[in-house]
Amino acid sequence: MTERTGSTGRRERKKAATRQKIAETALRLFFERGYDAVGIRDVAAEADVAVTTVFAHFASKEALVFEQDQDFEQRLVHAVTDRSPHEALVPALHREIRALVHHCTADGAAPLWHMIDTSPALRQYEEAMRLRHAESVATAIAAEVGSQHSTTACRTIARFAIDAFTLAREAADPDAALEEIFRMIDAAWSIAGAGGHPASPKGR
Repeated sequence: MTERTGSTGRRERKKAATRQKIAETALRLFFERGYDAVGIRDVAAEADVAVTTVFAHFASKEALVFEQDQDFEQRLVHAVTDRSPHEALVPALHREIRALVHHCTADGAAPLWHMIDTSPALRQYEEAMRLRHAESVATAIAAEVGSQHSTTACRTIARFAIDAFTLAREAADPDAALEEIFRMIDAAWSIAGAGGHPASPKGR
């Protein structure tokens, strides 16, 4: 049993390393040659893997740019589901969105966002990705709060929280922007509670 577990662990590490190598190679080529000038075959050749290997890890060329897509989605969902029983929902989302904004606005991130912002294909992919993240978060919220809030309220708050990422990333002071945005989100979430009254901490 231990040997099998160790073998599985090695395979997973190897897969993760291959995925990381492909993503890093793709970004380097995109920066060097321009996003539109690089194809999947170019990435595969440079990373010394088969084209099928690239597609085994990434569903599209756009996905190569958003390598941490699934990780970010899981972090947002876990901010809802794994918070302490006494932590309110909106502050938990605020904390996780702030951490993601800090990660994505760190030194050296500007060229990546310039590439995304100037590419219609990447902007479209990012928008679809954010909508998917919002739906996942809304599903998690609905499961947590039950009948205290409607499905529409859960989806709306989730969408607002995800949109806060983009608004803060583009702001001169991301932290101040998030504080302002989440004050409004918190107020809206409280009003949306059953009977118009603020919900209990775990339900808020």
